[in-house]
Amino acid sequence: MKTPASDEKGCSPRIVVSDVVAIVPAAGVGKRMQAECPKQYLTIGTKTILEHTVHYLLAHGKISKVVIVIGADDVYFKTTSLASDNRVIVAMGGAERADSVLAGLHATDAEWVMVHDAARPCVRHDDIDALIETATSHVHGAILAAPVRDTMKRASPDDNIDHTVCREALWHALTPQMFKREQLLDSLTAALEKSLAVTDEASAIELAGGSPALVVGHADNIKVTQPEDLALATFFLSQRAENE
Repeated sequence: MKTPASDEKGCSPRIVVSDVVAIVPAAGVGKRMQAECPKQYLTIGTKTILEHTVHYLLAHGKISKVVIVIGADDVYFKTTSLASDNRVIVAMGGAERADSVLAGLHATDAEWVMVHDAARPCVRHDDIDALIETATSHVHGAILAAPVRDTMKRASPDDNIDHTVCREALWHALTPQMFKREQLLDSLTAALEKSLAVTDEASAIELAGGSPALVVGHADNIKVTQPEDLALATFFLSQRAENE
């Protein structure tokens, strides 16, 4: 996937980008939250998690629009402030995350896109700045990530410890993840046509032979997945509000 303009490390000439479209897959139901509504519609303060996430993305100077990909049976989105925001494009999602991201890609013709989890409202603008700078100078794009800090264990089938995994060079993949639209579109389409497992957008690029760059992101960019995550996200958002 390397182009003639790239060097051996996958770097290409730096491009100044001022118009990025963010794609936010929001078609999931979030069963692990054990809530009455999908987790992206749980509230923190006066806003849903989805509103916190999308409003903050749109507050970044280089993100012009956000494509929100919702489920066909979604009855919550229309009640949010996002439904009347002319900077928001709505697309219908599919059965899996990859299907929803693909729908989001078809809803825009932007050259550069970043995909961000609906349930990650605490991402920082300076992390997005670093992601844009790296992604636009790397032939395979880039993702936010955090180095693994804890000792890692591989489990046996009966949930006992099988062995300890060396954590050196292991990273937690975060979002946003940023790529050229056409590159991600082609990679995702090819992976789905071959029924390959796509766990995040970077994995689709990898399956096509690419090697996206890793950009160190802050650990407070958490994904609200479990009930206890909601309190932690509330704390991080309150800290951010105090510092703005």
